[in-house]
Amino acid sequence: MALSYQRIIVKIGSNVLTQEDGLPDGGRIQHLVDQIASLKKEGKEVIVVSSGAVAAGRSLVSVSDKADAVSNRQLLAAVGQVKLLATYAELFRAHELVCAQVLVTKEDFRDRQHYLHMQNCFRALLQNNIIPVVNENDVISVTELMFTDNDELAGLVASMLDADALLILSNVDGIFDGDPKAPGAQLIPVIEPTTTSFSGFVTTQRSQFGRGGMITKCHMAHKVAQLGIAVHIANGKTQNILPRILSEEVVNTKFIPNKTASRKKKWLAHAETAAKGAVQINAGAKVALTTPGKATSLLPVGVLGIIGTFEKGDIIRLLDEGSKPIGIGIAEYGSDKALERLGLQNQKPLVHYDYLFLNSEIS
Repeated sequence: MALSYQRIIVKIGSNVLTQEDGLPDGGRIQHLVDQIASLKKEGKEVIVVSSGAVAAGRSLVSVSDKADAVSNRQLLAAVGQVKLLATYAELFRAHELVCAQVLVTKEDFRDRQHYLHMQNCFRALLQNNIIPVVNENDVISVTELMFTDNDELAGLVASMLDADALLILSNVDGIFDGDPKAPGAQLIPVIEPTTTSFSGFVTTQRSQFGRGGMITKCHMAHKVAQLGIAVHIANGKTQNILPRILSEEVVNTKFIPNKTASRKKKWLAHAETAAKGAVQINAGAKVALTTPGKATSLLPVGVLGIIGTFEKGDIIRLLDEGSKPIGIGIAEYGSDKALERLGLQNQKPLVHYDYLFLNSEIS
């Protein structure tokens, strides 16, 4: 029985798009574009998150080994992104399809206004039958501004657009219960929402040309699945991999989606690094907030202390009495007013339920 996904994020990894020498694999890129075009003809919406800009840059210019590694990466990305998008544009044009470039940084997802502007752009592209090709803006993304890898970026885009599925194309068939190259290693076809740890069986080895590894893929995929989006990790080098995933005719690992979260909470789920301060809450407030099936806001009566300073609209972290993080939310007022109302009853919520995301929602 075919999977009925309508809005699909396709993340294409560096090792899928490159040859063994690190240069782009033109034949494979064309084959992937042909598959995406076929999905479009079926009426599906497809958003592509593509690595490969640095690899494309390597095919055009040579950089000095003596130069700074960050500067080399910026140079290769700046040159290569032009070639990468030109390649996609030419190949999609053969199918009478138009694609668009969307370059983003982590900061674009931290700022709510940037986030909404970006979301509106994606919606306009999809409404006009244009295929967004998304990549990190490596020219300005350095150190703390960088995504862990494009898997993280793909997860953020999937959450932002309420996608039905995220298809992560890697250079392995899926998640194995050990080193995929080891004798006897078995592919795990399904990972349930109740899975809590991957470190016992997933290798920490990173891909040759990418920044991330299978552990980061697992944690990101699990988080996205907990937000109600199905995630598949499959081998992008397999012939006709995309239609075969959708028709369930190829081996891959599927992360079963949990409940569907609101759009605001999907943003908050990935916004912890943007927190400006924190509040420590008492045991009673923790129980009230984390009780399943009960929508509860954080009231000042349950707050023990304020850590740092924040303004109305800032993201703040929620800590229990032992300083363990239990969630994040958007402050309804600043830290000065929060201090004035500390422990008081009959006060306006410091964090309204609609703008509160608890760790228990992805555990």
